[in-house]
Amino acid sequence: MVEIPKEILAAVISHAQNGFPLEVCGILGGNGQVVASHHPMTNTDASNDHFMMDPKEQFAVVKALRASGEEMLVIYHSHPESPARPSQEDIRLALTPNVHHLIVSLEARDKPVAKAFRIEGGAVEPVEIVVAG
Repeated sequence: MVEIPKEILAAVISHAQNGFPLEVCGILGGNGQVVASHHPMTNTDASNDHFMMDPKEQFAVVKALRASGEEMLVIYHSHPESPARPSQEDIRLALTPNVHHLIVSLEARDKPVAKAFRIEGGAVEPVEIVVAG
């Protein structure tokens, strides 16, 4: 389970919509299973079917999270034209341990779908999203 405040989930979905037709990406920070901060990132690949976070931005976010007493809880990205489930590439590149992966699908443009997963060692497990507030 991961708890995400409704305003942060809305901001993630808005980021995905504003970035359409390209994939967007970012990091959610917090403690335990509770998200407290949203950090949109630059998709340096500027692609509609994969993403790569800007390494300098990623380092700065991790440093800021540590300074604020938070940890990286969620890595998110969008799927502009496919369902909210990890692709084979998403699974292969899920190398950060102990984080959830949130995927926002814009396949049905008027009804974005957000789903979370735990991806470790090639295994994918759905994770419940609790929307707080």
